[in-house]
Amino acid sequence: MSIQDCQQVVVTVEGKGDSKQHAFASALGEIQKKMMQDSEVILRIEPLEVEVVKAIQQTYKERFLFFFLPRIRTNYYVELAVTVSVTTLKVDEVTFVQEMTGDPDGIKIPIISKKI
Repeated sequence: MSIQDCQQVVVTVEGKGDSKQHAFASALGEIQKKMMQDSEVILRIEPLEVEVVKAIQQTYKERFLFFFLPRIRTNYYVELAVTVSVTTLKVDEVTFVQEMTGDPDGIKIPIISKKI
């Protein structure tokens, strides 16, 4: 009996950063967080295909104290549609054997006997 289930899912994630690499890394790092919300126990998440839905580069001029040392800053934003292969465990199909045990956190008190 196999308790593993493998399926392909399309996940939409977004990320932003100071460089293109940071924006993509931020977006790809969100895949695991989104998948953990939907499934109980995940064994493996494998990206199969990445499609860029939206890619935005924002540029603005920044100045120190409104007048001094102007510099141009750039931020990147990406939205990706990622097709992932997800292998999960079907926990509901596992049968558990029920055992009755003592309290593992309990304190064992030795039997005190008086000898007169």
